[in-house]
Amino acid sequence: MATPVVPNAPPPSEEGGQRSMFPRALVILLGIAAAVIVAAGVQAVAWLIGPAFMALIIVIAVAPVQGWLKRHGWPGWATTVVVILLVYGILVVLALGIIISVARLATEVPQYADKFDGLVASATAELARWGVGPEQLHKAASSLNISNLAGVLTALLGSVAGLATNLVFLLALLLFLSVESGGYGQRLAQIEADRPRITAALEHFAWGTRQYLLVTTVFGLIVAVLDTIALALLGIPLAFTWGLLSFITNYIPNIGFVLGVIPPALLALLTGGPKLMVIVIVLYCVINFVVQSIIQPRFIGDAVGLSVTVTFLVLFFWAWLLGPLGAILAIPLTLLAKALLVDIDPQAKWAAVLLRDSPTEPDPQAPPKKSRRERRRERRQPAPDLPPAPPAPT
Repeated sequence: MATPVVPNAPPPSEEGGQRSMFPRALVILLGIAAAVIVAAGVQAVAWLIGPAFMALIIVIAVAPVQGWLKRHGWPGWATTVVVILLVYGILVVLALGIIISVARLATEVPQYADKFDGLVASATAELARWGVGPEQLHKAASSLNISNLAGVLTALLGSVAGLATNLVFLLALLLFLSVESGGYGQRLAQIEADRPRITAALEHFAWGTRQYLLVTTVFGLIVAVLDTIALALLGIPLAFTWGLLSFITNYIPNIGFVLGVIPPALLALLTGGPKLMVIVIVLYCVINFVVQSIIQPRFIGDAVGLSVTVTFLVLFFWAWLLGPLGAILAIPLTLLAKALLVDIDPQAKWAAVLLRDSPTEPDPQAPPKKSRRERRRERRQPAPDLPPAPPAPT
């Protein structure tokens, strides 16, 4: 007996044959509205979320040291003391370097005010010859002055130094996180018994954050040292400050290099003219291209697995949400959001496909890739002696 066909029967749903009681368009609109409300709340308390997340990132970065000490027989209290000293040492070194740089910037930059004003006047006169209106020139000239430039640079450096302004809160938070970091393994084990996907997502977030910090810090330090030496040899003022700025902006994806080269290039223009400015820009481009585009991929490649488009978009999103500190923490913040919103949800694999740098999902059972040193060692080893071939039958 043939089964009757129902002409107006709804198609089966993609989620196991179950249909939602709300239209999909309404669900999407409600989700967007909820996201807007959450973003407004986060922006309202950005003064708290930014330093708190920075403290968490620092503790995650030094956590492997505590594990290494425990595996070598150190007692728990000693590993906690070492982690606290490392965390406080990183904070103190970073704050002192930025405070010294801001102080030198405030005393050095005003000395070039007259030269900068003369440069702006000559540029506006040249634009007037090309038919630009006087009102537009006046507005542009009033907005271009050395004080505004110094203010922008001070705000960028001060956004990181602002972590030390509320010193009592930050030190207490770092202390509590460092003391409790030893028990995170047990906490994750208990969570894994009930929610294994959450544990896997948090562990992947911590691993990706450490990989990103390792790559960015090591190669950012190399770039900063090379930039500082090159600027000092060229006689550019505040070479250490611009090297520190290059190191900090290295944590800003895609546009960090541009932010780091503008101040020393302008000072080179004021002190030595256009030729020196071009030399500074070319040196910066060569150093960054060689270190970050040739050397870095040979050692570790992509450390976070996010596409270039995603990193570019999240940079502006987190900078709008949390300020300059959000631009510096854009990649770790995105990894945390991906872990909590995408990785723990089996139905969100489509979002993971859009976020990662490769269209194909990596095989978790695939053997790890051999390092460049291991491949070189295998090529140098002599080929094993093969047994002689048996004689051909007569």
